[in-house]
Amino acid sequence: MESKAGPSCRLVFCLLISAAVLRPGLGWYTVNSAYGDTIIMPCRLDVPQNLMFGKWKYEKPDGSPVFIAFRSSTKKSVQYDDVPEYRDRLSLSENYTLSISNARISDEKRFVCMLVTEDNVFEAPTIVKVFKQPSKPEIVSQAPFLETEQLKKLGDCISKDSYPDGNITWYRNGKVLQPLEGVVVLIFKKQMDPVTQLYTMTSSLEYKATKADIQMPFTCSVTYYGPSGQKTLQSEQAIFDIYYPTEQVTIQVLPSKNAIKEGDNITLKCLGNGNPPPEEFLFYLPGQPEGIRSSNTYTLTDVRRNATGDYRCSLIDKKSMIASTAITVHYLDLSLNPSGEVTKQIGDALPVSCTISASRNATVVWMKDNIRLRSSPSFSSLHYQDAGNYVCETALQDVEGLKKRESLTLIVEGKPQIKMTKKTDPSGLSKTIICHVEGFPKPAIQWTITGSGSVINQTEESPYINGRYYSKIIISPEENVTLTCTAENQLERTVNSLNVSAISIPEHDEADEISDENREKVNDQAKLIVGIVVGLLLAALVAGVVYWLYMKKSKTASKHVNKDLGNLEENKKLEENNHKTEA
Repeated sequence: MESKAGPSCRLVFCLLISAAVLRPGLGWYTVNSAYGDTIIMPCRLDVPQNLMFGKWKYEKPDGSPVFIAFRSSTKKSVQYDDVPEYRDRLSLSENYTLSISNARISDEKRFVCMLVTEDNVFEAPTIVKVFKQPSKPEIVSQAPFLETEQLKKLGDCISKDSYPDGNITWYRNGKVLQPLEGVVVLIFKKQMDPVTQLYTMTSSLEYKATKADIQMPFTCSVTYYGPSGQKTLQSEQAIFDIYYPTEQVTIQVLPSKNAIKEGDNITLKCLGNGNPPPEEFLFYLPGQPEGIRSSNTYTLTDVRRNATGDYRCSLIDKKSMIASTAITVHYLDLSLNPSGEVTKQIGDALPVSCTISASRNATVVWMKDNIRLRSSPSFSSLHYQDAGNYVCETALQDVEGLKKRESLTLIVEGKPQIKMTKKTDPSGLSKTIICHVEGFPKPAIQWTITGSGSVINQTEESPYINGRYYSKIIISPEENVTLTCTAENQLERTVNSLNVSAISIPEHDEADEISDENREKVNDQAKLIVGIVVGLLLAALVAGVVYWLYMKKSKTASKHVNKDLGNLEENKKLEENNHKTEA
């Protein structure tokens, strides 16, 4: 049974209160409790047999008591005093253990358990300590950026609702930041809420950054005391953008400056290594002392070869910080003389030149009718096979797209030339008459029989190659006949005749015209024979020289041997004469 006790106390208790004694051996006893938990305070006194009742009180700062709970040993009833701050928060057990729910900071007091007998009062004091864990520290009011060589507020580390108050520590990359004049400035302050009596701790950090602080994490921690001892809470990392001035300027050329050619667009890009990087620069073009103000890029369009030179850029406010680069605008000129369509007569001379002017060494390739030539063409005496489409093509290495080409279409003209041959078939039953013709444009061939003027239409023609072809007929004449071959083109009409005997009359055959292909084979064979003969002559010469040297050496050796033999004979004769004289 629980009841409320009034402000008056029982007479016996009031008489004995002044005689209360502290049980020997009971010193100060402390109970630690977390904020909001239940405070449990055992009485720590042995209950005497003649106990009348037990009572709990706490002491005000001035030492005056405030009674809060009463329990009779006989009636087993509990009474709680009407103390507003402990209303509905107290519980007193049968062994006189006092519990206070929902611990508050104001519960930090000296509580005393009192056991009262008829002739004595025993007391056991207990000190209550309440602890409140602070909130996780946060870095607030963070600076948007830090600047090198400038002391600037980095931010505030704040931790709230702590009891007792705690300490805040700053860290850079995990290492404690200690105060250093002009570099690290720490300002710590704490505030207590008058209602909750909880503390809010704030530490402001002023910091002079360097480039070494780029991407460097900053943290802070709060160290506080709890029921079980000292503890620490760590904040999240904060990384700051570090501003630093430009120390170097560089210039880039787009596209790659090794491949710039006439007609290209050039973009110059100027960069500063500061943070933030400069947004504007001065660009200096070759031959222009005054700079052109622009963003970090400047574009030149459709450049020519006279744009070759040194290009520079600098900071707007610090012109001495400058960067430069040399740019070569590559060019390629080709002049073919003659060019286009050129018509010449067979046997004429035709000098051909392909002149190259370029910014560097260029490759030159000659093509004739899409076939690469080994060397540039030169015509001292034109032939029909020299006609064709010639192309001189040049290019610059490592400069993509820089190529030039010009063409020469050579036409070799000539009046028709005729040579006629005849040959009797081995069977003796027919004869083959051939009219060899060369000329350009292609001459038309016509066969006629002299005297009668009859035209022979049954002919066989070869392909027209390099201004040459032939027409042949096969006949079996019963009597002598004269055949006429007529060749005609736009330049001239040429006629030639050949007497052919009757089939029954033997006659000397004339050799066929050697074709270009066969002529080349004959020339190759002649060259081979000449080479073999020259080789044999050289071998014979070498053998003769070797033999002559050998014979010369042999004769010299023979003379030496004969001389030595002669000396030997003379020595023998002298010895014999000496022996005779002695005898």
